[in-house]
Amino acid sequence: MNLGKDFKKVLKQIEAEKGLSEEIIISSLEAAMVSAYKKYKGGNQNAEVHIDAENGEFMLYEVREAVNKLVNEDTEILVGDAKAMGYGDVEAGDVIRTEVFPEDFGRIAAQTARQVIIQRLKDAERQVIYEEFADRIGNIITGTIFKAEGDQILVRLNERTEAIMPKEERIVGERYTPGERMKFYLLDVRQTTRGPRIVVSRTHPGLLRRLLEIEIPEIQDGVVEIKNIVREAGMRAKIAVASLDVNVEPLGACVGKQGGRIKSISNELNGERIDIIVWSSDILSYIRSALSPAKIVKIEPLLDQDRSVYAYVHPDQLSLAIGKAGQNVRLAARLTGWKIDIKVKEGEKLPTMKDLFVDIADIIEGDEE
Repeated sequence: MNLGKDFKKVLKQIEAEKGLSEEIIISSLEAAMVSAYKKYKGGNQNAEVHIDAENGEFMLYEVREAVNKLVNEDTEILVGDAKAMGYGDVEAGDVIRTEVFPEDFGRIAAQTARQVIIQRLKDAERQVIYEEFADRIGNIITGTIFKAEGDQILVRLNERTEAIMPKEERIVGERYTPGERMKFYLLDVRQTTRGPRIVVSRTHPGLLRRLLEIEIPEIQDGVVEIKNIVREAGMRAKIAVASLDVNVEPLGACVGKQGGRIKSISNELNGERIDIIVWSSDILSYIRSALSPAKIVKIEPLLDQDRSVYAYVHPDQLSLAIGKAGQNVRLAARLTGWKIDIKVKEGEKLPTMKDLFVDIADIIEGDEE
């Protein structure tokens, strides 16, 4: 039996359009033909189909087990009947494959198998998509804003694949215009009954990490190490870095000439302000740096509280240390893992003339006594 003289041509077309291998397509067709034959026979037969990919020829077999006592005629055959069919040395338990040529099966198979084939091809295509993107979780991907659907933005990754960006993964205040290409962090890929569910993010710290790795060669080469990243997406981020080479200054490497490297990353993230912090194993120095650009007078650990400090600043540095709506101190605390309370240290009071005369009077009174 034959699936058509143009079978090879059609096979190549499906390969090109669906991105599926010939093996997947053939196995899908064979499974569909088995399903069609079972429906045609109206029983529970065991069947096998083998398709020649070159010419579309296929052979259909009924598979039965040889038995001495027949229980299920759909799946079993008596040893005596098998011998009469030419299997002279058959014994109970042997498997007999018999090629069958049912009338009108080609037409019925085509009608019955069509939907099965379509579904199997869809399943195979979904599996290809899943495998392609499951291996890229945690990386940056580029996509085109497609449309908004409820609280989700749909992102087209290629001609046959879309991802969703939930509301919580969107940068507050960022505009998502259909047709605009953007970079995203591939957050999750899951198989569902409707195909792979691909979730992307613009708020995940991993997006900033990957952008740093792309933009800054020293990080890409492992000379500068990212110790930690915290973000309030679209607003502000703090990144702790350390150099593994004494000849490389990590802050300068990350910022770049005239701030060019960090500006490029900031522009990609809707103007997000990015503070680069030099990491230190000395926690007090690390906290001091984490609170930049504020100038800290003193860091005082609290002995009665675990991982807590007071950070003292002069009055004119208070707003910088706290940041807008507490953002600076909040990010510094998340970056270092320590609780930070900002305290104002008043300036030293200079002595007045009155204070000096009082001191002298005290000295004279002491001498008279």
